[in-house]
Amino acid sequence: MLGLWLQDGDLRLHDDLPPPEPAPDEARVRVLTAGVCSTDLELVRGYMPFTGVPGHEFVGVVEDGPTDWVGQRVVGEINAPCGVCPACQAGRGNHCPTRTVVGIVNHHGAFAEQMVLPAHNLHRVPDNVPTEAAAFTEPLAAALRIGEQVRHAPGSRVVVVGAGRLGQLISRTLAVTDCELSVVVRSDRARSLLESHGIHTTSADALDPASADLVVEATGNPQGFAIARRLVRPGGTLVMKSTYAGDLTVNASMLVVDEITLVGSRCGPFAPALALLASGEVEVRDLIAARYALRDGVQAFAEAGRPGVLKVLVDMLS
Repeated sequence: MLGLWLQDGDLRLHDDLPPPEPAPDEARVRVLTAGVCSTDLELVRGYMPFTGVPGHEFVGVVEDGPTDWVGQRVVGEINAPCGVCPACQAGRGNHCPTRTVVGIVNHHGAFAEQMVLPAHNLHRVPDNVPTEAAAFTEPLAAALRIGEQVRHAPGSRVVVVGAGRLGQLISRTLAVTDCELSVVVRSDRARSLLESHGIHTTSADALDPASADLVVEATGNPQGFAIARRLVRPGGTLVMKSTYAGDLTVNASMLVVDEITLVGSRCGPFAPALALLASGEVEVRDLIAARYALRDGVQAFAEAGRPGVLKVLVDMLS
């Protein structure tokens, strides 16, 4: 089987990977396309140890598994919890201490011709959602997770810091809510994309310090936290979306003094994400910067790692 293999920070193409065999509760999926995200790039940089096939943003067709899933075009949730521990029993399977995470923790991912995952992780893709749009389901769900965690009042001043791959999606989901939204951007391309959707863009220096009720940090680097922290008002909420290799230095005392609510935010709900894609309420395909065949997957990662590049897709059948 053809696929990308990551080991000790070295990403290579292999043509001799063994095809995955599904367990009784799993489905084997023929991958159609997969997206390169910032977490994939950070894994290569050593964000956390991982050996295997990376990739967790995918669309595929079920080839083997429960009968009612075979032949279906699907996306899949990336956390595979044990189902029996206290966290799972309490409905917190995404935080199961022994969970595997597709393409990230002890579970081969989507940058290969085939992959397996639990059948209950699957979601059917609506017929009117193109495959390249469905590839955004996982990060769009992550963007929607913010709304599950933080309820902002109508008219709240909301700032998104960062307009890269995830920041674009976060901004677009927040834009359909009743808030006063501004997005801190640096690149002209990111600015023009957001403004084409009627979203207000600005620079960090143009915003008053301590003026936002809710700030979402989505820059993908440690410097973004300082900007977000400066903008959130006392008693406000700062949502952290970035994952990256390395440490972050924080003045914890001032978080206490200003009574800042700090929220870590990760995976989100797939069904609402697919519904947004099906309704057309959130458009994503203008974020696609390039598409590569799987055989050129290493080059796809290199392209995705260039500054300012948004979504790069890897097509398995090209």
